[in-house]
Amino acid sequence: MSSKRDYYDVLGVSKNASEAELKKAYRRLAMKYHPDRNSDDAEAETKFKEAKEAYDVLSDEQKRAAYDQFGHQGVEGSFAGGHAQGGGFGDIFDSVFGDIFGGGRGGGERVYRGADLRYDLDLSLEEAINGTTIKIRVGKLNTCSVCSGSGAKKGSSPTNCPTCDGMGQVRMQQGFFSIQQTCPQCRGKGKIISDPCGSCHGQGRVRDNKTISVKIPPGVDTGDRVRLTGEGEAGEKGGPAGDLYVHVIVRDHPIFTREATNLHCTVPISFTMAALGGDIEVPTLNGRLNLKIPAETQTGKLFRLRGKGVRSVRSSNSGDLICKVVVETPVKLDKKQKQLLEELEQSMASDGKHHSPKSKSWLDGVKDFFDNLTP
Repeated sequence: MSSKRDYYDVLGVSKNASEAELKKAYRRLAMKYHPDRNSDDAEAETKFKEAKEAYDVLSDEQKRAAYDQFGHQGVEGSFAGGHAQGGGFGDIFDSVFGDIFGGGRGGGERVYRGADLRYDLDLSLEEAINGTTIKIRVGKLNTCSVCSGSGAKKGSSPTNCPTCDGMGQVRMQQGFFSIQQTCPQCRGKGKIISDPCGSCHGQGRVRDNKTISVKIPPGVDTGDRVRLTGEGEAGEKGGPAGDLYVHVIVRDHPIFTREATNLHCTVPISFTMAALGGDIEVPTLNGRLNLKIPAETQTGKLFRLRGKGVRSVRSSNSGDLICKVVVETPVKLDKKQKQLLEELEQSMASDGKHHSPKSKSWLDGVKDFFDNLTP
């Protein structure tokens, strides 16, 4: 018993569907699951082949009648290689998608979409946060301006290949099997240029550098990309151009580090300020801001400045600026300064351990640890 799905169910049509309804249903599915749109997607490829097979049977009167009467057994062998009752995949694809992809039968020249391009753009943090417009220079294949992409010398035009009659493929019969191969004369293009353009040598495209203006929206970050439609390489034989993808890379900043929409910075303060408190200026994206340091501030304390971070590229919300305080130990002390610190240390030591609560609790913990090791 066949494990294949019912062909009408595959296309999503009723059993009395007209030829136009069949074609519309297949076209919708093929566009959705076409391999060009679903690269490396095995499931999509399977569904595409399944829809193609269903349309091949139901669009043929004889095959459809046999299928309606006998089911899958009535059309077994139709996909084993032979095409005694009609064409194969090339015929179906050309008849349904010829007007979309330029496949066309009966002399229609095939056209192909140009390749997409990638450009890595280095930005400063300020440029990424505030947005900017930058001009870049990209080397790519452009449509030949002399022949307008036809590849033929001005005043002439490509002609149908006499071997394949413009199909780009030829069939060879081997017993009961019909094999479809790329036409050896036109190499699958369907057209022959007898008098090629002198500028592009018959290719229809020339490599050139183009300066492109790229608008970078505010808030982008490393890994984001800007798509420029139609700025990729020109398509062959007048086909549509591909797209240019500008990938953003934000350089490291000497003061700020970024985490999503928040900015982080380290603020060094003196030993005296940490103990007594005070005010210090900190940098923000919009200039300087006064930060109040309370007395008895410990190193590592975080201060959050609301809304002073980065505006999201996808909304109007802004993150915060988070300042981490680091208390600096005095260095290069002279004799008098050292003496003053020693006097301060002696004064605090004579007044108990309440000046250094963390140190006291840590020492108590160490003592308990060693006491517990004693048998």
